[in-house]
Amino acid sequence: MAKRVLTTESGAPVADNQNSATAGVGGPILLQDQHLLEKLARFNRERIPERVVHARGSGAYGYFEVTDDVTGFTRADFLSEVGKRTETFLRFSTVADSLGGADAVRDPRGFAVKFYTNEGNYDLVGNNTPVFFIKDPIKFPDFIHSQKRDPFTGRQEPDNVWDFWAHAPEATHQVTWLMGDRGIPASYRHMNGYGSHTYQWTNAEGEAFFVKYHFKTNQGVRSLSAEQAAELVGKDANSHQTDLLQAIERGVNPSWTLYVQVMPAAEAADYRFNPFDLTKVWPHADYPLRRVGRLVLDRNPDNVFAEVEQAAFSPNNFVPGIGPSPDKMLQGRLFAYADAHRYRLGVNHTQLPVNAPKATQADNYGRDGLHATRYGSRHDKNYEPNSYAGPAQTDAALGAPLAIHGWTGTYETAAHVKDDDFFQAGELYRLMSEDEKSRLVANIAGGLSQVTRDDVIEKNLAHFHAADADYGRRVEEAVRALRED
Repeated sequence: MAKRVLTTESGAPVADNQNSATAGVGGPILLQDQHLLEKLARFNRERIPERVVHARGSGAYGYFEVTDDVTGFTRADFLSEVGKRTETFLRFSTVADSLGGADAVRDPRGFAVKFYTNEGNYDLVGNNTPVFFIKDPIKFPDFIHSQKRDPFTGRQEPDNVWDFWAHAPEATHQVTWLMGDRGIPASYRHMNGYGSHTYQWTNAEGEAFFVKYHFKTNQGVRSLSAEQAAELVGKDANSHQTDLLQAIERGVNPSWTLYVQVMPAAEAADYRFNPFDLTKVWPHADYPLRRVGRLVLDRNPDNVFAEVEQAAFSPNNFVPGIGPSPDKMLQGRLFAYADAHRYRLGVNHTQLPVNAPKATQADNYGRDGLHATRYGSRHDKNYEPNSYAGPAQTDAALGAPLAIHGWTGTYETAAHVKDDDFFQAGELYRLMSEDEKSRLVANIAGGLSQVTRDDVIEKNLAHFHAADADYGRRVEEAVRALRED
């Protein structure tokens, strides 16, 4: 094998990578030492802005294989036949902490899947919980600010966390999930993933359906207690990254079975609660799970920065047969995710290998900008329409249109029969065993008892009382006992 030669960024060979050029022995360093200046200048720029949320993440490549016929509901090509495989990239993440945070913490987990389909990339951006804290994107920056480090103390503050939740009663359902046993997954392999939002599927006949995605782990759900998590963080802050990396390296490839709930579009308007409310689940008794396929991870990235940190997922990356719903949080994310990547990675981030489509090629009239690498032939035009055989629109809509009505303005969502913020949190509590309830109450009380304002504590207690009388009573007694110690 030929000896590899160290070069500068421009490809020139490097004569000495151990000593800087100086004016004589022991003299000052020379400005003409291009190799030194290039190394130092590049080093200063090796970090990019970390994600505001979901900063700490892990990822792996794999494939999705269709196991069941769903062509009656969607015309998406990658779901068109049993046995069809599509390459995927999956990124897991925590939500609130920074890039340097620990893995085994009580926090929702991001579960973002990129399908490299024959019709372009399809990004499904979800979490390991089927619900979320809020239902309107205008609240999202405030919510994240309340969970991040306080601008004065420089740390996460229980006062901020619980004060926001006190003013967001719709968060009660997600808080019950987060403070329960599944709040700290044992590993990324041992948790479920959910699309969380409601999406639209459209079949070849143009019929529209609303769907929710459920990725059920085939490794079984395993979680950590608060005490186990604290011990694990002390031993290995990168525990989930380590587990995922080593499992795939030794050939123990994690997998998930994808199920969907399917609601005919005509049933949405009269459903007993708003089916587009991200703080609620659809009961399986109403819309049972239908199996779709299997997601398998079998290859680790070669470079974490290039492929995990620069991976860009945008829920507006749809393919024919799949589209958005009127879910307000989803509608906000259709803009926010793509815009975040344009800020972090540049307008041409879709040309990076991890983000570029594989089975097809992007072909449009976008040009130039930072890090542009995709160009057409020398005679291609950068405008449309034109007379030079450039790419043309298909005139085929990706999905069915969404009905709109009324005057523009700010509105609360129209009420359905059971549109309250607490009943599903109460149902979740009543499904728990006695031991699960005890751990849930202890986790909530441990944080809520640290809040300094009595009125914030009382507002949060009122939410738990509204969800279930026993739930509220036990949390109230536990908080009182901790505050009296």
